[in-house]
Amino acid sequence: MIERRTRRQFTREFKVEAVQMLLNSDKPAIEIASGLGIRVELLYRWKSEYHYNKNHSFPGAGHLQNPEAEKIRNLERELYSVTEERDILKKALAIFSKTPR
Repeated sequence: MIERRTRRQFTREFKVEAVQMLLNSDKPAIEIASGLGIRVELLYRWKSEYHYNKNHSFPGAGHLQNPEAEKIRNLERELYSVTEERDILKKALAIFSKTPR
């Protein structure tokens, strides 16, 4: 029987601490990564993401990097929902306003 491995998920705090260890330590990256139990490529990816935008790095699952983009996405979802409700009400009004034969 084949054993399925689940993807590990790391908290934002863990990622930030790992990057800080890489930046502030004189140990090689491979040693830091093996000490944390992760691949060195992953540590470098976290480092580049952290350098790109420190305040909004590692937003978590389903969240956008930029808070404004997240707000726009939520507003677009709400607009879609309200538009569907309006269309349903228009159809219902048309059905109920017909005169019986």
